[in-house]
Amino acid sequence: MITYYEDYLMLEKGLSKNSVLAYMSDVKNYYEFLILSKKEHDYNHIDIIRSFIHHVSELGVSPRTQARITSSLKSFFNYLIQEEKIEDNPVTKISFPKLEMKIPDVLSFEEILSIIKSIQGDDFEATRNRLVIELLYGCGLRVQELVELQISNIYSDQEILRVIGKGNKERLVPFGSHIKDALESHLYLRNQVSVKKGNEDVLILNRRGASISRQMIFIMVKKHAEMANIQKKVSPHVFRHSFATHLIEGGADLRAVQDLLGHASITTTEIYTHVSSDLLRETLTSFHPRA
Repeated sequence: MITYYEDYLMLEKGLSKNSVLAYMSDVKNYYEFLILSKKEHDYNHIDIIRSFIHHVSELGVSPRTQARITSSLKSFFNYLIQEEKIEDNPVTKISFPKLEMKIPDVLSFEEILSIIKSIQGDDFEATRNRLVIELLYGCGLRVQELVELQISNIYSDQEILRVIGKGNKERLVPFGSHIKDALESHLYLRNQVSVKKGNEDVLILNRRGASISRQMIFIMVKKHAEMANIQKKVSPHVFRHSFATHLIEGGADLRAVQDLLGHASITTTEIYTHVSSDLLRETLTSFHPRA
């Protein structure tokens, strides 16, 4: 059942490799719990599922991870309903752990400029790194979307990217002159690299001509943030948060920002209004005489 479930996640749900790994890990851990408890035949009993979630909680797992595990099990049981193995989903009767809203870290525009300026040179690696930062901040891409971005999905004349997001959902994201310049500079050098078979259409490559890894993007972003003397904890996702926050601070419509980010729910996008509110409150308390 579990093997076919993995195929279902990849082929039918169109989830990313990392999402599939997380879902599969949660379901496998549940089955290990069933085996240890000798409850394999009661796998869809609500009390057994509650015992598992309680067991996970006692291990010190964060509420956010508990919520993800519960979501993974809910998805698995939905799959079993589809396969006519069970009739209803027991997880729908279980409350998800309450999560505190985490306000994301945000870089100022000046901090982002200083990171871009820290990338010196006009060789393959420098132009690539500059393009990576420009795309993360200028288009609000997720790191996986950036890694998988294809040259054939870049429409330079119209200044639009076709982005394949979570769940294989497509969206069109416009870009400005800075990204267009960075693209042209890097593509000239990229086209001179010996590209490994199967990576001909991949935009961001490593020095060996293969698709760059997520880990390398994290390392590269951290390196340039340190070179720019940024004291905040900087990851690729911080640029996405900054992209959204700066748009909303500039007066952008929330629905438009939702579309640009590829959020399925407007509720996810609304977190950036709280970031902006915090900035406004800080401005008020800092500069208003009666604050």
